[in-house]
Amino acid sequence: MLVKKAAVVGAGVMGGQIAQTIAAAGVDVLLKDVRQELVDRGLQEARTVTAGTFAKQVDKGRLTDAEATAKVDEVMGRIHGTTTYDGFGDVDFVIEAVPERIEIKQAVFGELDAVTPGHAILASNTSGLSITEIGEATLRPERIVGFHYFYPAAVMPLIEIIEGEETAPETVQAATIFAQAIRKTPITCAEVPGFVVNRILMSGLSEVWRLTEEQDLSIKAVDELITAAKVSPMGPYFLVDLLGLDTTFHVAHHMLEAYGEERFYVHEGMATQVAAGKLGAKTGGEGFYLRGEPVVGGKGVPQDDEIARLLRLKTFTEAALVLQEDVATHRDIDVGMMAGAGLDPRRGLFPPFMQADMTGLDVLLEELEAAAAEYGPAFAPPRILRRLVAQGRLGQKSGQGFYAYPQPDAEQPAGDGAVVLLETRGDVAIAWLANGPMNALSPTAIAHLTQVYEAAKAGGARAFLLASSNPLVFCAGADIKAFGELDETTGPRFFDDAHALLRSFETDPIVTLAAINGLAFGGGCEIVMACDVRLAARSASFGQPEIKLGIVPGFGGTQRLPRLVGENKALEMNLLGDPISATEAFEFGLVNRLVPDHELFDAALAWAQRVAAQAPLAVAQIKAVSGNPDLDAGIAAEKAAIRQVFPSADAQEGIAAFLAKRAPVWQGR
Repeated sequence: MLVKKAAVVGAGVMGGQIAQTIAAAGVDVLLKDVRQELVDRGLQEARTVTAGTFAKQVDKGRLTDAEATAKVDEVMGRIHGTTTYDGFGDVDFVIEAVPERIEIKQAVFGELDAVTPGHAILASNTSGLSITEIGEATLRPERIVGFHYFYPAAVMPLIEIIEGEETAPETVQAATIFAQAIRKTPITCAEVPGFVVNRILMSGLSEVWRLTEEQDLSIKAVDELITAAKVSPMGPYFLVDLLGLDTTFHVAHHMLEAYGEERFYVHEGMATQVAAGKLGAKTGGEGFYLRGEPVVGGKGVPQDDEIARLLRLKTFTEAALVLQEDVATHRDIDVGMMAGAGLDPRRGLFPPFMQADMTGLDVLLEELEAAAAEYGPAFAPPRILRRLVAQGRLGQKSGQGFYAYPQPDAEQPAGDGAVVLLETRGDVAIAWLANGPMNALSPTAIAHLTQVYEAAKAGGARAFLLASSNPLVFCAGADIKAFGELDETTGPRFFDDAHALLRSFETDPIVTLAAINGLAFGGGCEIVMACDVRLAARSASFGQPEIKLGIVPGFGGTQRLPRLVGENKALEMNLLGDPISATEAFEFGLVNRLVPDHELFDAALAWAQRVAAQAPLAVAQIKAVSGNPDLDAGIAAEKAAIRQVFPSADAQEGIAAFLAKRAPVWQGR
């Protein structure tokens, strides 16, 4: 669904910032509240944020003062304040940002249901209330969804998209596309208390709060230790002061009521400060700290990094429970903790499942068993961890944990510094895309992929599997920056080389497969289309966004896509450039199979091993004659193929093995 006009109901600080994120992306937005002074406050918040954003551009010399002023006016010109519902009759997407009380939200949604068009999606910015209950106030529960921003909304990239019991998959997909359109990072999750990030974050903080009070520790000493241990981007008490003690206290109590005292705890000192109206940064700075010095807590100093270790273990345990309960995928959980809790690998801070794979799942299991023995069942190892260890999936060191990792051959076809790595497993060759954070398809990447593919064929591989070494991205498309370095000679050669490689994927006797674990956009989607078999993780997404850059697909997207999904869907994807979910890709035939995220590589490898075990001559002929659009010509080609294959040694071996009830041994002749 294309969002041409949006609305935000609730013009507080959060509402004003939400409206600003929408307007900054070029979408007109109504900002409504019940009184004009509240609307004015929200508009001022939006202007302050916008001015601050462009002021940074001025400081960097990218804009003049006059240009910055004009851009502020341009963004603010898209935000229209109102105290009524006038103008809501043609909105496409509404975000509610009123106080966190179910009766208030239900009243707002009932009003919105009456004044917005039937196609409009009604979203709640709730941090923990039931989307299903909110939707009960409307006649369109299938179009109600959670759209949870993190504070400050103008800065934090994460949006949690929460699916209520009645929410339609199309609504979740539309919300995801809208979040991407306003330059946010969306994750999807089921409706449970705390959703994903707050639930995991509060579980870890609970353990810190509990130990700090039990041992009468200095909160400043605790903050400094945890920050130094790189378990969190900042100390937990300093973080709560920034977020607001009242907001944190509310969420912490909600988690305690939902999941029990064994897993959650509320800091008593925080309750005292909230009762006194000392809420941290939002009330002049006094909360856990005042002018940088603690005003809550004891004097003790942690003797070692045990409290940081327990924070890491508790965070992982809760994340694993979220995964076990099928609330969210391990990829979305890690993305959520990166974008919503600041666990950025570029700063040496890793989200729970990446960190677990780096530590070693067997080592982590031992740590949790020891912690459970000393500190109680809150640290009991989750079932999924025990299962993975029992399977020998120990993380990076074994090549498979929560994510899959390359175990490349000692000698690489493209040499040192290769951005595509070859791993050989029997008759299966695995090509690992390893070109930076987005696996961009540069001329070098195409050259290295070609070298790996030719080496795989020369080595006798019968199946060729494309996979990504990046846990979160398959391939986000062609390297646009590299395009600027192409000239009249290198440009055509680059596209010719790419087309030749992808065509060989389709025509060579070797079976080609792709394991799509994340974004497959542009050229990344096009190399997938050229493979014989495509398996996708449920969190994967596909798209042809070239139109948004004013260009056209360059690696066969206008030709292969219609053959896979039909002319109508292909034209839609190529003209709009919007992504589609893995579920939609499966329904339209772009992918062969959908699998749970953590099973993707195992499933793809099993497929590759299975097709590699088939008779090579028959495989080659099936690839050669399948899919001819001219039925008579196709039947003729099939007859020629059977005449060629039937008298072969492999055919005779296959028949003999069947009669003898044994496995055939193929010779490829």
